[in-house]
Amino acid sequence: MLKKFSPGVKRRILYLLAGSMWTIVGLMLIITACTWLLPLPSYKAIFLALIGAVTGSTLARPGFQKLVSKNISRINAKPETACIFGFQSVKSYFLIVFMIMLGFTLRHSSFPKAYLAIIYLTIGLGLFLSSLKYYPNFKKNKN
Repeated sequence: MLKKFSPGVKRRILYLLAGSMWTIVGLMLIITACTWLLPLPSYKAIFLALIGAVTGSTLARPGFQKLVSKNISRINAKPETACIFGFQSVKSYFLIVFMIMLGFTLRHSSFPKAYLAIIYLTIGLGLFLSSLKYYPNFKKNKN
């Protein structure tokens, strides 16, 4: 009988992986948005960036915080050594694929990049700020 392969890591590493993934994706979206805003006149770029920053911190962050809390609860329920991909639900992986495809479609559409930057800043800042919730769990689970 074949043994099922499951790449296992310590539970605390799952917090680090989840936080790192959210941080990196958030920063990538923020950087992409900023590159779209740079060619604009400064007053317009600042105005659009402020819209993205306000919506990212007030609207996107609370929504992402719920996902982070669910992920942290899921990780907490895992045994001390768990599958490296277990920091998110299977459903979340499908959502990630959908979001990547949506981002690709929007980037290659005729939608103005300046306004797309608001969406990218909103989601990127929400992801980045929410990612910070993972790291204290990594730090306190030193086993």
